[in-house]
Amino acid sequence: MGILDHIGFAVSDYAASKAFYEKAFEPIGITLLMEVGAEATGGESHCGFGRQFPEFWIGTGKPLAGCLHVAFTVDTRAEVDAFHRAAIAAGGRDNGAPGLRPQYHPSYYGAFILDPDGHNIEAVCHKAT
Repeated sequence: MGILDHIGFAVSDYAASKAFYEKAFEPIGITLLMEVGAEATGGESHCGFGRQFPEFWIGTGKPLAGCLHVAFTVDTRAEVDAFHRAAIAAGGRDNGAPGLRPQYHPSYYGAFILDPDGHNIEAVCHKAT
């Protein structure tokens, strides 16, 4: 079992970030699973992405000051590559091309993208091949 149930944060442009994540997450099997409007929360809108349950949430409100780093585990290196391509095509900025990062461990294969707010979003595969 993981140590986190979910994470969420406000973004500066909800619609743009929602569209970015929908496109960037598609190749790694993460989809928009839930959206909660301002009428249900008393003022802010939120949407949750995940594979089975919404685990990654973005919403309206005061955006974070500074940069957040979130890494998503995938099963294959090809998924890391596909995530990087899709996130770039969706408007993300490259923050580390797909490749081995042996400083973490010999099989660590990851790619890093800056989202519309500059948050460092990563896809990582820990398998040897």
